[in-house]
Amino acid sequence: MRRVLAIATVALLPLTTSVTASQAESADPAERQLAFAAAAKEFQVPESVLLGVSYLQSRWDAHAGQPSSDAGFGPMHLTDAAAYAGSNHHDEGEEDPRGDDSRPQEPVQAPAPAEIPASLRTMEKAAALTGESHERLRTDPAANIRGGAALLADFQKSLGAPLSADPGEWYGAVAKYSGAQEAGAAKFFADEVYATIKGGVERTTDDGHRVNLPAVPDLEKIEKWLEKLGLRPSRPDGVECPASISCEWIPSGYAERPNGSYGHHDLANRPFSQKVDYIIIHDMEGYFLPSIGLVKDPNYGASWHYSVRASDGHIAQHIKTKDVGWQAGNWYINAKSVGIEHEGFLRAGSTWYTEAMYRSSARLVRYLAMKHGVPLDRAHILGHDNVPGTLPTTVRGMHEDPGPFWDWAHYFELMGAPLHQFGGPKSGSVMIKPDFATNRPYFYGCSKERPNDACPPLPASTVWLRTEPRADAPLVKDIGKHPTGESLYSVYDHSARATTGQRFAVADRQGDWTAIWYLGQKAWFHNPAAAPTAVPSMGLVVTPKPGLATVPVYGRAYPEQEAYPEGIPYQPVTPLQYTFSAGEKYTLAGPAATEYYRAVTFDPAPHTVVRGKTKYLEIQFGHRVMFVKADDVRVSFSG
Repeated sequence: MRRVLAIATVALLPLTTSVTASQAESADPAERQLAFAAAAKEFQVPESVLLGVSYLQSRWDAHAGQPSSDAGFGPMHLTDAAAYAGSNHHDEGEEDPRGDDSRPQEPVQAPAPAEIPASLRTMEKAAALTGESHERLRTDPAANIRGGAALLADFQKSLGAPLSADPGEWYGAVAKYSGAQEAGAAKFFADEVYATIKGGVERTTDDGHRVNLPAVPDLEKIEKWLEKLGLRPSRPDGVECPASISCEWIPSGYAERPNGSYGHHDLANRPFSQKVDYIIIHDMEGYFLPSIGLVKDPNYGASWHYSVRASDGHIAQHIKTKDVGWQAGNWYINAKSVGIEHEGFLRAGSTWYTEAMYRSSARLVRYLAMKHGVPLDRAHILGHDNVPGTLPTTVRGMHEDPGPFWDWAHYFELMGAPLHQFGGPKSGSVMIKPDFATNRPYFYGCSKERPNDACPPLPASTVWLRTEPRADAPLVKDIGKHPTGESLYSVYDHSARATTGQRFAVADRQGDWTAIWYLGQKAWFHNPAAAPTAVPSMGLVVTPKPGLATVPVYGRAYPEQEAYPEGIPYQPVTPLQYTFSAGEKYTLAGPAATEYYRAVTFDPAPHTVVRGKTKYLEIQFGHRVMFVKADDVRVSFSG
């Protein structure tokens, strides 16, 4: 969700524009492991504890010296927000979060600057403890690991605990490392670290280092810290979260305003009034506390159900899931979805999200999906960037978060719903699934100060789509985003991108290239057998019925005019500007309910769900999902 927020903005390093797997692995693969061992010995911290804390923050990645979503750097996520106070980029084409053209857009204003908490300034303390400069702590992984080890040892001493070789004695220090003020958040972070230590883990980092944390199954002496540090949290009544994560209730501002309007969500009775079919993943384009300030203000013209903090995965719920948030820019989707905002930035100020946030959010999504019967797939767990515009005039201004650096494959693994291959090499449809660690496509626009410079070559979950099967071919066009111009390599432009988990019908194959049907055209992407960027994915597809040269596509599945009762204005079903022609195929996500939720009053008594008889189907038409009328298409199985 794009906003002007008082946040951290950083100048990105002038790195190369792309990187290969071999380049990423050019360093000594044992160097990172040795750095953990040396720092653990120097500061008398058990190596397993140091590795476990780092894994939950960064999965041991260095991220090319780039900051996280809350200005944390390096494998130990040392935070340096104080050095980067500024104003975030605000992209043009601001959408109406409510997405209901039957009502005027509400104002969306920026929050006041927020004080930077101590948890976002840990680099200062690490520098004092180690003598390392901020620059080295940001850019040198070994120095960063030393800083994290020094902080853990300092936390241990502050608790009056010994610098013990027993990992179980460090639970309190690990909880403090989270920076959380809430008992539940500190406990969740520490529990996840110790679960990692108990189970063990091994992986290759983003810069080619092989790191191993052997399992330590017999951990004792943890229980005493729950009492000593007050880490037995109480769960607020009515908060809708799984018991294993840290949640609190911070209500959204819902109030009637003097001019007769109100803010800034709508009361409903879901799932009895309407079924929840989607969960929408956003990033805040800002920090946790300023965003919380927005959602509490009834004069702010947007709202969402949950906010997730980056450093420790703590979650605040603002709206009951039975009610409708103004969050996705499409009223049809809003009325049938739950919106989750994540602390972070699509591009300016950060390029990665913490493991703690991924884990907490994934558990929340799985809980909500089970509660509401939402399929755990990329047609129903949508990024804000996958939500369609409602009318041709709104397509261009729709938002782009959480952006190309969100790791969808890892996120679904954490949900317990990994994105698997289904079918053989000649399958008629594919699922986009590049290897996140080594897939580093070219982007520009990551720096506010140098908006035309190339972004650092960091892992991404997306592939570029071209007009021909060659690397220098032009990008395919999106006439909704760029009616008269070309698609851009900008981090903020998804016009010619397909993203992990999305399923598309195959249009052609030539050598190492695969073509898919995308926005009414063949779109080619590099998909070599030795390093595939997509996997087979058999399933249902739709194509125009015989005799129809084209069929319209829609951004919402509204009822026919005859379905509207007296007193409720008809909402026109207007096709979008795209062309779906005979011979093209698009993957079918399933049926879409033909509904319009009429909610324009502070008092929910007059709120009405209008249901029609027209049958709609949801399809993956481009980067965003869209809808077609069932009577216009033929459904078939693509094996």
